[in-house]
Amino acid sequence: MDIKQELLFILDEILSLNGRAASFKDDTPLLGAIPELDSMAVVALINSLEERFGFAVDDDEIDGTTFATVGTLVEFIEGKRLDE
Repeated sequence: MDIKQELLFILDEILSLNGRAASFKDDTPLLGAIPELDSMAVVALINSLEERFGFAVDDDEIDGTTFATVGTLVEFIEGKRLDE
């Protein structure tokens, strides 16, 4: 499974989207567009990404633009994996 597919699975699971995430594209807006993605869900998502992809996220590494779209989040994950 590639990074995007893994991310969509994690989003679907954490946000209880009942399969809706499977239709998300790179330009699908996330933060501010999906009501389920609140501050608590962002924390759970970060924890899940850290566990699944084996990296640590520092507070100063993320902001709203990281979670703007599926594509920006995939780019963030790819960058973190290269850093490790």
